[in-house]
Amino acid sequence: MLLQLNNIFKWVQSGGSRIFLLKDINLTIEEGEFISIMGPSGSGKTTLLNVIGMLDDFNEGEYTFLDESVHTLKEKYRINLYKQYIGFVFQAYHLMDELTVYENIEMPLLFKKYKTAERKALVADILDRFNIVGKKDLFPSQLSGGQQQLVGIARALISKPKLILADEPTGNLNSKQGEEIMELFKQLNDEGVTIVQVTHSEKNATYGSRIINLLDGRMTKN
Repeated sequence: MLLQLNNIFKWVQSGGSRIFLLKDINLTIEEGEFISIMGPSGSGKTTLLNVIGMLDDFNEGEYTFLDESVHTLKEKYRINLYKQYIGFVFQAYHLMDELTVYENIEMPLLFKKYKTAERKALVADILDRFNIVGKKDLFPSQLSGGQQQLVGIARALISKPKLILADEPTGNLNSKQGEEIMELFKQLNDEGVTIVQVTHSEKNATYGSRIINLLDGRMTKN
């Protein structure tokens, strides 16, 4: 088992009442699964992804990741766990504006203390795989939205994470690029990487082995 969520609740206070973002989520994800999270806007999809990715806290419940009780960990240790095992692909790219494409992609390797020669080889390999060798010295502001998303995905993949979390990963790509990204995810999943994606696209959801539907913060029966 890769991770388990037990009775997860997340809410915000508004006036005197609680507005629930997640209600009683129970979810087990095994290593090697490819899961699609679907539901209307405001149903809690991104919140759930952020909780799994340790970017968001929750108010009640338990979260176990690789036998670690995430809910009891100090923040520093939790961040280390996230950086060690999770690659995140955001809809809004989240690239560092002041770094080049090359430097953005290299960043996770610096955290994991890869040696220089190894970093160079891995970055060169992934630039090639994504067909962006010619863009390596450009800054994010010089790229189109689709190209920025490709860089974001390359950065998420570079350090070979156990789990990739993707929030509408093809949302800003044209259909051909989107299809290429989904095929790449499928290939990575075949190689053993666990993938959880949030998507509105029925077509993208079919790449997954299991679909989780959310409505008003609750998981609904398929």
